[in-house]
Amino acid sequence: MTMTKEGPSGPLPRAGGPARRWVGRWTGEGWDLRVPGDRLGNRPVGGPGTVRGPRRPEGPWTSADPAGRTAGRAPVPAGRGGWPRLADPGGGTRKAPEVRDATAPEAHREPTPHRDRRCRSRPVPAGRPYVVPAGPRPRRRRAAGPDRPLPLPATAVPGRRRASAAPGPDVARAPGPVGRAARQHAQPRQPRRQRPRPRRQRNPRHHSRTSRRRRLMNTGELVELGQQLRVDGIRASAAAGSGHPTSSMSAADLMAVLLANHLRYDFDRPAHPGNDRFVLSKGHASPLLYAAYKAAGAIDDAELLTYRTLGSRLEGHPTPQRLPWVETATGSLGQGLPVGVGIALSGKRLERAEYRVWVLCGDSELAEGSVWEAAEHAGHEHLDNLIAIVDVNRLGQRGPTRHGHDLDAYARRFRAFGWHIVEIDGHDVDAIDRAYGEAASTRGRPTAIIARTLKGKGVTDVEDREGLHGKPLKNADDAIAELGGPRDLRIRVQEPPATRMLHSVSTGDLRLPRWDRSGHGDGGVATRDAYGKALAALGTARGDIVALDGEVGDSTRAETFAKEHPERYFECYIAEQQMVAAAVGMAARGWVPYATTFAAFLTRAYDFVRMASISGTGINLVGSHAGVAIGQDGPSQMGLEDLAMMRAVHGSTVLYPCDANQTARLVADMAGLEGVRYLRTSRGESPVIYGPEEAFPVGGSKVLRSSDSDRMTFVAAGVTVPEALAAADALDREGIKARVIDLYSVKPVDRLTLRSAAEETGCLITVEDHHPEGGIGDAVLGAFLDGRPVPRLVRLGVRTMPGSATPEEQLRAAGIDADSIAAAGRLLVEQAVVP
Repeated sequence: MTMTKEGPSGPLPRAGGPARRWVGRWTGEGWDLRVPGDRLGNRPVGGPGTVRGPRRPEGPWTSADPAGRTAGRAPVPAGRGGWPRLADPGGGTRKAPEVRDATAPEAHREPTPHRDRRCRSRPVPAGRPYVVPAGPRPRRRRAAGPDRPLPLPATAVPGRRRASAAPGPDVARAPGPVGRAARQHAQPRQPRRQRPRPRRQRNPRHHSRTSRRRRLMNTGELVELGQQLRVDGIRASAAAGSGHPTSSMSAADLMAVLLANHLRYDFDRPAHPGNDRFVLSKGHASPLLYAAYKAAGAIDDAELLTYRTLGSRLEGHPTPQRLPWVETATGSLGQGLPVGVGIALSGKRLERAEYRVWVLCGDSELAEGSVWEAAEHAGHEHLDNLIAIVDVNRLGQRGPTRHGHDLDAYARRFRAFGWHIVEIDGHDVDAIDRAYGEAASTRGRPTAIIARTLKGKGVTDVEDREGLHGKPLKNADDAIAELGGPRDLRIRVQEPPATRMLHSVSTGDLRLPRWDRSGHGDGGVATRDAYGKALAALGTARGDIVALDGEVGDSTRAETFAKEHPERYFECYIAEQQMVAAAVGMAARGWVPYATTFAAFLTRAYDFVRMASISGTGINLVGSHAGVAIGQDGPSQMGLEDLAMMRAVHGSTVLYPCDANQTARLVADMAGLEGVRYLRTSRGESPVIYGPEEAFPVGGSKVLRSSDSDRMTFVAAGVTVPEALAAADALDREGIKARVIDLYSVKPVDRLTLRSAAEETGCLITVEDHHPEGGIGDAVLGAFLDGRPVPRLVRLGVRTMPGSATPEEQLRAAGIDADSIAAAGRLLVEQAVVP
């Protein structure tokens, strides 16, 4: 047998490089040679020396029978192990490659010798041989040139059979590669630089989106945009005669770069799930925000000049009820970042969206404790979608801030809570641009960009000067001229990416817990226990319900929801301001939050409750452990002001259930209300008065005792309802009839029922586990302030400072237990106040 490498008219010149390795198999008639690496699966396998991919052959191999009967061919001497040696075109002989049968027991999967995604392991096709060549990995094929021969015609390629050419005695008879693999060997390939690339066909549906991508602004354009924002802020404040232009001017460059190059927002679709969220925590800088809206084309110049006028959408501090692009009402400093944390939590844990939350803060508001509650919570939750931009302009309202231009003082605080910090010159647009890009690419932690700025930047008369906070510029025209005059740059903000919106799934089958009515001597159920079970059931029926708690979930019973729906439960720890702020942020994203803590501790977050009302945000607040009925814990734990506090909130709803079934029904009804909703629950057990099928409409009440001979009406709610019933029973045994009303809806109050009771009984006695000011007594009195005669009204409540005692002792000491209520009724009868 001989195997030679030669062309049609003799040996071919051999280019430099390693010898070609071929897959060979002895068929009994000759060698069946195949091109390794073709696309039909004939891929050589083995160690680092394996040849990968198709390579151009350097000449045809011809074979003869093993007896060496081919004319002019001398037998090749055998090598080690009986394998034949192959003729080497460069002279001499070399050992034939080791050939194995893929069907042999030692067949194995092809290893991956190097990190190339095209070299993933694949099984060798059964029945095909494979080769483990020796030597180094061959170099990448070079383009044809003077030192490298062009590929041979298709008829000369080994292992190739053409239908138009009969195979000769020196051509291997094998099917060989066909199709695309064959064309790769048959057609000459051009050098890489000269090879034409096929034009990619775009999908018409995607073409329009791609064509709308706009060029990012360069340095000069960003500077001009910043100047335009300053000029427009001055013009708006001058037209209104009030405002905060200097505070807007310090952050103009920060806003310009964000708006032009980094914010992803569709102003035509503010509810787009992929929109970035921007919160102006320093809400007094509203001229800057409205100037940015004008630059983005959301408002026109005429509307800009209606700033702070009657009927204008452009209020002194922005609110979402006026403008759809505002996430939350700001102006009470220290609230933007906590609410931003809530929005970021929604995006990361609930929506699983890729939008970013940008919060522009002032340096003065960083003195607020709520800011650092938010900073710690964001660091704990690893909110890498949250970016805080701190405008450090050194000056507050009355003078310099605590830290002035000491950027490191702020950076140390944020860094201590696990934030990524970037300190920049807030008027260097290139540095701002780089900082935003760095913040957007940071993973695993939030980013704080600490920017050194100058208040009133760009106008000599006001730049970095004290005493000008909240005042329009005296010489507005000169200031505008110094800034280069009015401009009318319009920018196209980046479109948000396509985002999959997660919709809450409602089963439509709400199965609230049920309790049977209590009999004589039966134990009761605490309304806080009913709240926890009802909330968990509501969370099962509705996927948009989320729960938050201030590390007292075992007492408020919010932990029941946490056990059944941990993915929608948020532990806010002892940070009530952040808890309510997070609820506001989640509500802004469409969720229905229930935030729970002790009623007494909600006083810490009252400013957030007030601002939630200004935003028109719907949140549910639940205060447990209310009143003196909690017993031995003492007055620091007793919520005795919460009803008055929540009643004073604009548009609020205040509910105070007395038993388990009533609590469960009101918990479910709260989810469909608007504005701020407050539910008061109790610590101790109370009898189950109502059946599970009873309805409790908001704004209603329940008359529990009534007759035509009633001489007085007891109006109670919560823990005092059983006491009022017991007092009525005691008076009834003495022949004194008393009506009992369960005023579970404290706001709105059931005016019709109260007025009817006043007309029929002549006297109302309110009983509440609350201070007399602002509670149930005042709510009842409000039903008669329309000019009609006011009935005799006696108000029983907690008028002293309680101490530690049992619940029964506490109620007796406050004069709101059954005996005290009955005694008040007897006194009225004996003095003939009621005929």
